[in-house]
Amino acid sequence: MLFIVAALMLLGVAMGSVAHAPLPVSLAAAAVIGVWLAVFAVRERRARHR
Repeated sequence: MLFIVAALMLLGVAMGSVAHAPLPVSLAAAAVIGVWLAVFAVRERRARHR
């Protein structure tokens, strides 16, 4: 439960900062996070097959 509350608080802070950032900065940050998540998913999938 505490993890969910902390995640929601972090989401609120992130959404608040994105609302004040210019659109290109927000899109660049979203792209970086997307690539990071894709790399993480590929590494996890490879680790499970070994």
